[in-house]
Amino acid sequence: MSENKGDKKAIEKTGFQLPIAQEEIKEAMLQEMEGLELSFDRAKIPSGGGLAFEVPGEEADRPQLLQELVGVMVDHHPVNGYWQEKYTGGSNPPDCSSMDGKKGEGSPGGDCKTCPLNEFGSDEDRKGKACKNMHRIYLLKSGEMLPLLLTLPPTSLKNFSNYMAKRIITKGHRSYSVVTKITLKRTQSSSGIPYSQAQFTVAEVLEKDIAQQLAEFAEEIKRITREVEVMEDYMPETEEAGELPF
Repeated sequence: MSENKGDKKAIEKTGFQLPIAQEEIKEAMLQEMEGLELSFDRAKIPSGGGLAFEVPGEEADRPQLLQELVGVMVDHHPVNGYWQEKYTGGSNPPDCSSMDGKKGEGSPGGDCKTCPLNEFGSDEDRKGKACKNMHRIYLLKSGEMLPLLLTLPPTSLKNFSNYMAKRIITKGHRSYSVVTKITLKRTQSSSGIPYSQAQFTVAEVLEKDIAQQLAEFAEEIKRITREVEVMEDYMPETEEAGELPF
């Protein structure tokens, strides 16, 4: 993997470390978690153009506020969710959901590409989509064993796509071979409504041996991450519907 001068400067910034005693913890997880369901801590994008992520703290009623999230993306994938009744937050499962952005399960279900609910102008404001296109990122922080789950709203998808294409893939990297820093930018809609938009930068290019270990970890964790049902992923207050494409 080639590293340019900018990459070398970035390496000095974070010093990402793999979890200590990773193999021992993995074995303990297999023994102790048998028959139990694993859930991931979620990072939430604030409403109203806030610039700090909300993540769970040591106490359930005292979340932390972080200006940035830094870690390795050990998995990421699109998810879609359609709520027939207006989504009010909390543990409210969608009527139809897709774990790959291609095939919907539920009502109406079927091919997401041809579904009329997945077209601009199908929501109640006739601007956005009734079916919400989102993207999950599982971010492994330095020294941690389990990744943090961040779900990007529709308004942050373009930034993420550009990041993956221009800063990862075309630079010869993979999502698990770099440390990614995610921050928030305050922006506003054409109607003046403020909202937060995720921004992405490469904070560190990992050594090949560490990247290889993370590639193996990523393959294993996908067995769990791809089974996490769509539930609290969509937060209406973080999205300002896009304009109709005409």
